[in-house]
Amino acid sequence: MLRRLSLRDFVIVPELELDFHAGFSVLTGETGAGKSILVDALQLALGSRGDAGVVREGATRAEISAEFDRPVHLTGWLEEAGFDDGSGSLLLRRVIDAQGKSRAWINGSPATVTQLRELADSLLDIHGQHAWQGLTRPPAVRALLDNYAGLDCTALGHAYAAWRVASDKLAAAESRQADLLRERERLAWQIGEVARLAPGLDEWDALNSEHQKLAHAQALLDAVRGALDALTEAEPSAESQTDKALTQLEKVLDYDSGLLPAVEALRGAQAQLQDAAHTLSTYLHGTELEPARMHELDERLSAWLTLARRYRRPPAELPQLLSQWQSELQALDAATDLAALTAALIGARSGYEREAKRISSERRAAAPKLAAAVTQAMQQLGMSGGQFEVSLLAQEQPQSFGLESAEFLVAGHAGSTPRPLAKVASGGELSRIALGIAVTTCQQDSGGVGTLIFDEIDAGVGGAVAETVGRLMKQLGRSAQVLAVTHLPQVAACADQHLVVAKAMAAGQTLSSVQAVSGEARVAEIARMLGGERLSSTSLAHAQEMLDLSANPASTSAAAIAIATTTRVKKAKS
Repeated sequence: MLRRLSLRDFVIVPELELDFHAGFSVLTGETGAGKSILVDALQLALGSRGDAGVVREGATRAEISAEFDRPVHLTGWLEEAGFDDGSGSLLLRRVIDAQGKSRAWINGSPATVTQLRELADSLLDIHGQHAWQGLTRPPAVRALLDNYAGLDCTALGHAYAAWRVASDKLAAAESRQADLLRERERLAWQIGEVARLAPGLDEWDALNSEHQKLAHAQALLDAVRGALDALTEAEPSAESQTDKALTQLEKVLDYDSGLLPAVEALRGAQAQLQDAAHTLSTYLHGTELEPARMHELDERLSAWLTLARRYRRPPAELPQLLSQWQSELQALDAATDLAALTAALIGARSGYEREAKRISSERRAAAPKLAAAVTQAMQQLGMSGGQFEVSLLAQEQPQSFGLESAEFLVAGHAGSTPRPLAKVASGGELSRIALGIAVTTCQQDSGGVGTLIFDEIDAGVGGAVAETVGRLMKQLGRSAQVLAVTHLPQVAACADQHLVVAKAMAAGQTLSSVQAVSGEARVAEIARMLGGERLSSTSLAHAQEMLDLSANPASTSAAAIAIATTTRVKKAKS
């Protein structure tokens, strides 16, 4: 539920703090006062496109903040995205500067506009005054029926995509069979040639290291012999000189302990010289010239280089090239296996048809229920005898959305034949039908969205129908928060909360403000909506009577209120 809306320097609103209540609230005011501006602000807070035009003239930026009760089902999303502050509320903030740059926050943490949009469907459902236009488009009609039926068509879309992929793979394989076979033969020959070499993953570096060692084996042996002689066999040798120095110092060590570090260093050096001599001796006895191994290395390195030049790759990349070709060959084998591809296509189509038939069955079950509910609403909305139908039209070819499309058919009067909604001529009928559909579907799905907004959706209706519209919205407000922008006094009189939008001139600028009204102020606003700006005792009395009647709807009929409304408005104007 929407708790609070705060605006600063937004269009013609310098500053606004507005608290909303549960139930049914209305926004009224003169044309151009800024009623729809508040709806626009809410849409911006929920991620709609914004530009510099929303910044009030002379200001540097516009700020919009909207606070909602946090829906339980969003807890996981908020935690995963890092927006869970532990409170039970959800605070959305949007700032747009004079250059059109936008920033957003969710519960005080920076967010993207995309993340705001992800929240929108869970928080608000907005029905505009031209809502009927969407009801003439098959995708919108189908989506509305699916939502009413509680259908999730995600699995159907995935099944359709899998079927199309399987179909495309089989068609490509059939059309390119000869090319694929030739490509397979080429790959198999290349793989066989490189596989005969069987290049190891790190073998190239190891071969080069061993080849370098054997190529310089004599130089290595000569160097080791010379070093070993210098350490142990030469006269004097490094070991004998170290022993001599150590012997001299140990003789006088008792006279001055300051020589101990030098003695320990020499003892360490003596041990290291002995280790080095042992290592060199082992190397000398373990190293041979190995001409046969050298010849073997020359041949293998030559084979590596030959293949690397042939396939224009560095020698070290031959193992990866072999692995890549083997993967490509597996893919080609799969692509040329027509039997397997055909079986995959049959399985994918079977999965799609199974899911599509399930969706079709649920649509057929939901369509008459939706039709009956909207037909009943039409009787209350001044279309007595009218009939509403939901027609399911079989598609020539299966589609991602299923086997059928949906169309709304309407008969405005008893005895007339239902026709497509797009062909209904009366604008008033279109508005009333759209309103009936909106109220019906919102009642069905009000548990999913906390706030429903009707932005002048009651345009084109009046009299007894207007009073019925108000009662329907008030009834809907018992299960969801409802906010309506309206020009109809009958609708406004049914509200639980009444907000009046007014505009005024200040310092050469037009500014808009919003104020909650009750008591005499509300009576005056209803009277203005009834009879214009010149209030009379008659219009005020009539406004009070409308409020009294809306508070006790059982005490009178909608028709009686409509007749009284028409009569007293005429008197007030006269």
